[in-house]
Amino acid sequence: MKHRIVVLGAGYAGAYVAGNLARRLSPADTEITVVNAEPDFVERLRLHQLAAGQEIEVQKLADVFAGTGIRLRPARATALDPERRVVAVADAEGGDELGYDTLVYALGSHAADHGVPGVAEHAFDVTGRPAALRLRERLDGLDKRGEGGNVLVVGDGLTGVETATEIAESRPGLLVTLIARGELGARLSAGARAHLRRACDRLGVTVRENTCVDAVEAARVLCADGTVLASDATVWTAGFAVGPLAAAGGLEVTDDGRIVVDRTMQSVSHPDVYAAGDAAHAVGDNGLPLPMSCASAGYTGMQATAAIVGRLTGRKIAHTKMEYLGNHISLGRHDAILQLVDHEGRAKPKYMGGRKAARIKAGILWMSLWANSHPTFGLPRRKHRLATAPEASPETAGRVAA
Repeated sequence: MKHRIVVLGAGYAGAYVAGNLARRLSPADTEITVVNAEPDFVERLRLHQLAAGQEIEVQKLADVFAGTGIRLRPARATALDPERRVVAVADAEGGDELGYDTLVYALGSHAADHGVPGVAEHAFDVTGRPAALRLRERLDGLDKRGEGGNVLVVGDGLTGVETATEIAESRPGLLVTLIARGELGARLSAGARAHLRRACDRLGVTVRENTCVDAVEAARVLCADGTVLASDATVWTAGFAVGPLAAAGGLEVTDDGRIVVDRTMQSVSHPDVYAAGDAAHAVGDNGLPLPMSCASAGYTGMQATAAIVGRLTGRKIAHTKMEYLGNHISLGRHDAILQLVDHEGRAKPKYMGGRKAARIKAGILWMSLWANSHPTFGLPRRKHRLATAPEASPETAGRVAA
């Protein structure tokens, strides 16, 4: 009987893991199924561009996985039962269960409302394609009425900065305000912060620093200091959260719901489950948790792939690098910031900004898309056969036995 591998999620982490497992494991021994709510590979790093009105090429997952032997199941994962090794899934025609022997949990994250009233009802976000298209429709409506409009972007992290500057550049008739909880770009170097301020000034983005939002209403935002800001579209970019599926299934998770994994991305409570991307609480080589990011998806995806292949084939599990090198932040189409960080995650004094940085970021995005949409590239002629009795990793096996 073939070893059943089910991958939940086909974002940057899930698509990478599925494609590379198909490259390295023999189809005579394994069958790989990918469950994803949408039929397309979503470039989450470019969803702010989609919302701003730009056309983003869509890669169909059926085309991405063509020729790999991967089974694609367009559906939502609705429940997880790791004791029975099944995942409940649902689509337009109903629901059923998928059994697995190894599960890869890569369902990513969504916008975190932090309990702020009105966010779910009235705010927009750019954490998924449907959400980005909904925001785009609202912005189109504001442009068509010809009277301008106020767009408030709450949150000055990478997503907030990119969204505010992209909308301001693409839709100059709208007034864009970026609301920062503290100092704008506080985690950047002094030079990068100055560059960011110049970019906001150039694009006409108003910045409100040291401002906390207490509530979001249909046409305004209420701030903690009593200020009321009119808003025709409020975009919520104040952090990310993961879904409750793993916690509800009984996996060991952190307080924010991410799956606790060992150095090989194997669940510390359920050795048949691996996690990658935003859903994994992975500790980097510097001893600090990796942030939710595309870069972390790459590192955790590579490690999960190496661990699964090693475990199933009886080979030694290689430890891939688990590091966070820095941030690349787009400021519209012709400007960007590349900020490197040190071993402790603090910004290094030097940074790169301007058109060169924008071209480098465009190259990084292109490489990420290409790598995920060409899983058969370099397909080995000889794939690994499975060992007769794959075991849990020594790190997890000791904990489970205890």
